[in-house]
Amino acid sequence: MPLFRPTIRIRLTVLYGGMFLIAGVVLLWIIYLLAAGALHEGNELPFKLITGYLAPTTNTCQLPPSGSTNDEFTRAIGACMQAQRELALNNLLKRSLLALIGLAVVAFAVGYVMAGRVLSPLGRITRTARGVVSSDLKQRIHMEGPDDELKELADTFDDMLERLERSFDAQRRFVANASHELRTPLAINRTLLEVQLSDPAVSPDLQQLGKTLLSTNERSEQLVEGLLLLARSDNEIVHRKPVDLAEAASQALDQTRTEAQAKSVQLRSSLSAAVAQGNGVLLERIALNLVQNAVRYNVPDGWVEVETSTGQGQALLIVSNTGPVVPAYEIDNLFEPFRRLRTERTGSDKGVGLGLSIARSVARAHGGTISAVPREGGGLVMRVAIPI
Repeated sequence: MPLFRPTIRIRLTVLYGGMFLIAGVVLLWIIYLLAAGALHEGNELPFKLITGYLAPTTNTCQLPPSGSTNDEFTRAIGACMQAQRELALNNLLKRSLLALIGLAVVAFAVGYVMAGRVLSPLGRITRTARGVVSSDLKQRIHMEGPDDELKELADTFDDMLERLERSFDAQRRFVANASHELRTPLAINRTLLEVQLSDPAVSPDLQQLGKTLLSTNERSEQLVEGLLLLARSDNEIVHRKPVDLAEAASQALDQTRTEAQAKSVQLRSSLSAAVAQGNGVLLERIALNLVQNAVRYNVPDGWVEVETSTGQGQALLIVSNTGPVVPAYEIDNLFEPFRRLRTERTGSDKGVGLGLSIARSVARAHGGTISAVPREGGGLVMRVAIPI
């Protein structure tokens, strides 16, 4: 936290200390005026010199030489008293200012401590809010003390966390149930189709129809898996382990090599160790989705280059490819679910339109970022940054 960040504690300290300082300045000025008035009234000589001899004891008084008249001696004594009065007032002002500065320092220090004590419940609320993630909503503040506004705020925050916990629990149960209910009929359909296609007595027309239905069923399975993964990956990752993005990228390249060869796309890599803290399965899914997209949205005799490195406290994964020209204004749309660049939604072998959406959700769940920049001449440069 920056030292001079304008927090509420600093503002309260400045407010309280400033009010004390202003009150001290006003009080000092009043005391100075009262002291000046008192000295002025007491400065009038209650006597008149008739005869005698005066010897100065300080350098502030300039007495007339011997032989001067009594009136000259009287005026000299008055001037001497006036000089002593100004000297006394100046000393009073200097010492009062020094005392005021010391008191101001003490006031700001005490104000800072008192403001910290007053705002300590807010700090507790802030720490609890920072420690809460969607996958761990068990934390509560449980504020104790007087029934004031801060306790009311803490109790309201606890109630909100309880409602969120119930909502996320319901969402997890729904995802688990949907996972079972959606996968089971698709798996049964796939098994029945594969059994029918394995029968040698099936006519060519039925075999073609079966293959088409099997391809459609496989596409539906991919869609269900993608939707379920997208729903799960929106949550922040709690249990993290060291994951090397270079290994994830290497596995992604191995899995897409056959598809790249079929499309005459050259795969290139420059993999350096880039260890990040996160979930290995999800980070591998980011690399696989990006490499698959780079291969599928490419041109004949094109290339895909994958790089991993570290920098500025982040593990970096960069996937570049040749391909069609992508307008800059369409970049943001690519990360939306079911959005593909100038391709139809059906009859395409380029996926279900969830790859980049899943990659963005996984990156956000790890506290990282993903961005895309159009390449000059066509294609994209995808950059993923995950905190180390």
